[in-house]
Amino acid sequence: MAAPALQQLSYLLVNLKADWTIKPLHQRCHELSKIIEDYPAKELHAIFPWLVESVFGSLDGVLTGWNLRFLQARSTEYNIAMDFLDPSGPMMKLVYKLQAEEYKYEFPVSYLPGPVKSSIQAGVLPDCPLFHNKIQFPMSGLLLLNPFEYYMFNFASSLIAPKNYPPGQHGSCSDSAYFVLVDTYLKYFLPTEGNVPPSPFSDTRGTAASPAPRSPTVPYVGYGGYSTSLLKRHITHQPSVNADPSAQEIWRSETLLQVFVEMWLHHYSLEMYQKLQSPQVKEPFTPTEEHVLVVRLLVKHLHAFSSSLKPESISSSPSAHSHSSPLEELKRVVVQRFVQQKLYVFLQHCFGHWPLDASFRAVLETWLSYIQPWRYTGEKNNTQADGQIRTVPDKWASFVQENLLMYTKLFQGFLNRAMRTDLVNAKNALMIFRVAKVFVQPNLSEMIQKGEQLFLEPEHAILQRQNRVFLTPSHGGSFLSSRQPMGTDSVFKVKSHVYSLEGQDCQYNLMFGPDLRKTVLKLIQIIAQARQTAKRISDHSTEMAANNSFLSWFGMGSSDHNNTFSGGEMDDLGEGVKKTHEFLDKALDYLCQIFKLNAGQLSQLIVNVASVDNEGASKQLPDCIPSENGLVLTDLGRLQIINGLRRFEIEYQGDPELQPIRSYENAFLVRLMFQISTFINARLGDHMEALCSRQDLLGRLGRHYLSRSSVVAEQRRKSPVTRQMRERPQRVRLSLRVLASYRTLLILLLLYMLFALLSFGVLSSTGLILLVSFLFELFLNFLNDKLKTQ
Repeated sequence: MAAPALQQLSYLLVNLKADWTIKPLHQRCHELSKIIEDYPAKELHAIFPWLVESVFGSLDGVLTGWNLRFLQARSTEYNIAMDFLDPSGPMMKLVYKLQAEEYKYEFPVSYLPGPVKSSIQAGVLPDCPLFHNKIQFPMSGLLLLNPFEYYMFNFASSLIAPKNYPPGQHGSCSDSAYFVLVDTYLKYFLPTEGNVPPSPFSDTRGTAASPAPRSPTVPYVGYGGYSTSLLKRHITHQPSVNADPSAQEIWRSETLLQVFVEMWLHHYSLEMYQKLQSPQVKEPFTPTEEHVLVVRLLVKHLHAFSSSLKPESISSSPSAHSHSSPLEELKRVVVQRFVQQKLYVFLQHCFGHWPLDASFRAVLETWLSYIQPWRYTGEKNNTQADGQIRTVPDKWASFVQENLLMYTKLFQGFLNRAMRTDLVNAKNALMIFRVAKVFVQPNLSEMIQKGEQLFLEPEHAILQRQNRVFLTPSHGGSFLSSRQPMGTDSVFKVKSHVYSLEGQDCQYNLMFGPDLRKTVLKLIQIIAQARQTAKRISDHSTEMAANNSFLSWFGMGSSDHNNTFSGGEMDDLGEGVKKTHEFLDKALDYLCQIFKLNAGQLSQLIVNVASVDNEGASKQLPDCIPSENGLVLTDLGRLQIINGLRRFEIEYQGDPELQPIRSYENAFLVRLMFQISTFINARLGDHMEALCSRQDLLGRLGRHYLSRSSVVAEQRRKSPVTRQMRERPQRVRLSLRVLASYRTLLILLLLYMLFALLSFGVLSSTGLILLVSFLFELFLNFLNDKLKTQ
């Protein structure tokens, strides 16, 4: 991969490859550290691409490298890897040593994100300055990168590369070596305090070999600007003898940030998003939960980095910007110009395509982190002394306005997801609560409404005064340019933000308009219905807990084999329902505050839901269409089930003898009793059928102990089953599985001990137990018959 491409393998590289699979990690890292210190850059140049691939894995995912994404802090190799890859560690020293000699390395264009790759293959220069002067013409399919860029490209790519990791490797993403390294690199190269430490290596001219800085007289255009000439002057990646050290200090910071944004966020084209926004569109790239969590880490750090801007640098005056240090200038524009657009499209696709399950929490928290930059200003918390949520400071109004779609459009997307989600699940209810708690923060709703008012302001007055139009990025627009006139900054920025992301012909739906208000009212009804369903589940679990109390050990509880909840599981269920109630109650309260719903409106909605529930609508079957194979759910029926409005009385439809072995059963005895009962049923099946067909006392006893067909047939009418299942014949048979229950075994043991104390032998005790059991069951059978006749 190194240039020249046909360079022969060095003796050093051959030795390293031979030892790589034999020696332990600590020995390899120790030897590599010495080699990096002692050998000249010419020798190290040959091993660098191989070493990067050996650490981060191959771009195609065949080689996994050090498995940094699964290397946890509890591992013995964790500290070794972290020390070696630290920003001041041996690997980065190797990068700087090669950087001083101006070496170049090849990175295949085919492993870049889809929109970037398509643009380059079409012969169009991407708008990101990171790729300028790195593409070979005629097109070779390769980028020429300096050592720092090559290292960071491979590091970022290892997060999204398809990897086949060995089974059994689990752990928290936030504890993995990769996650911690991302955090470490961000804090080192984008510091909230001080400057980026200088490179420890210099070239023979005494200047670190780095990209040429921008001229102080050229405005910072950076990532979000769209002037090609300025972009080319922004980063040329050529060494400069007379480079200004204060300007050179951030070239690594810009490079790291642009690599992370391009490799992690730029997987979806803005143009395609504007043309076709449909959840049914199959995307070529699907982010993982781990990927989204790393993006959230990036967002949180960039907010902290931007918030550390010195007060004297916070100014809208272009002249003030020209006197700021490069790092301070970067802090001023980093979020809006580097991240906003690509993160918006990234989140939009996640909102539309992510599965409707609790894993969406990662996407949700990434969104909520972006729209709350005030949480990362260094303050301890966001609550007042009296426990109330603190008001959003007025200084953030401009951020809210310039990110209006992040608040309004994504909120609408979340509402659409929430109405299709099972809100009885505590994890899903928590997500509703989290969003409502964020938007209920005092002053935030007013800021959003102000932003919408600015967007709705008529354009003709502005156009007459300024004689300019609002351009999309593809037509040269830059809504964050410092050259905009002061008088119309707010209106222009809001309109340009919306038009650049949604297109000139977008139909903006007001967050506090009548259409969205109807949607919120519908969501409130769904939340109220979910609360009713949670209450029914809570009542049912309480009843089941009572049936499985101590008295049930003596045969007086439920003997339903279809009940799959053990005591611990019912406790968890009860705790989950309790949390669901708490989350949904608070979410209802917050939504009413956000959209100014009075108590009367809320009460009426809840009363309507309660009245429908009391009329027994929830006990009706979901909406179905009869067919020759049974009932088929309609889309309405699926929605009713998801929101807990209606449900089927689902019962176990298989052979009761073949149910999975329960935690309260002995596995060996279950199998043994099954073999014995199968043998008896095969030999005496006809006699048992004849016994159960009799109408006298013996026939009734036989049906009580041997036949369950009538009960099963009655239960099966309560749930959708196929005709074949309904017509399946039910044979009379004996079941001995009850003897494998630990409860039954304990009762028998206690009875034998009692009879032993009364001086009964084993045989006589067995006879007495059988006699008592027979008389008890006979009494229950007689009692049930009496109840049925009344």
